[in-house]
Amino acid sequence: MTLKERQEQIIDDFSLYDEWLDKYEYLIELGKSLPPFPEEKKTEDRLIKGCQSRVWLDCQIDGGLLYFSADSDAIITKGIISLLIGVYSGRTPEEILADDFSFLDSIGLKENLSPTRANGLVSMIATIRAKAAENE
Repeated sequence: MTLKERQEQIIDDFSLYDEWLDKYEYLIELGKSLPPFPEEKKTEDRLIKGCQSRVWLDCQIDGGLLYFSADSDAIITKGIISLLIGVYSGRTPEEILADDFSFLDSIGLKENLSPTRANGLVSMIATIRAKAAENE
């Protein structure tokens, strides 16, 4: 599935819900679906700066593709990082850097987060982009 197809799928998934309460529930479910994140990877260098809650992001490169794994100590934040890595994991650095992340605007995520969570989202995006730039 291409990056744009995956983003369209996310937009379609979110459009199934009329209320933001239901969309938050969907995000929580996404977070619960994240594979377990090893405790030994919960290190300072993997901690995303700028998030109110603690979010760890690990990046591995294999065959020119970036693979992300993550965890958070907050359920909605865990859902947000799960959403992001579900879209960007398994992509080339070039694909990630060329993307504008506008699918997030299409689902209305930023406008429906508290200011601190919205800042955290911006930090998560910046960290994913930085990992892509490091491995370009």
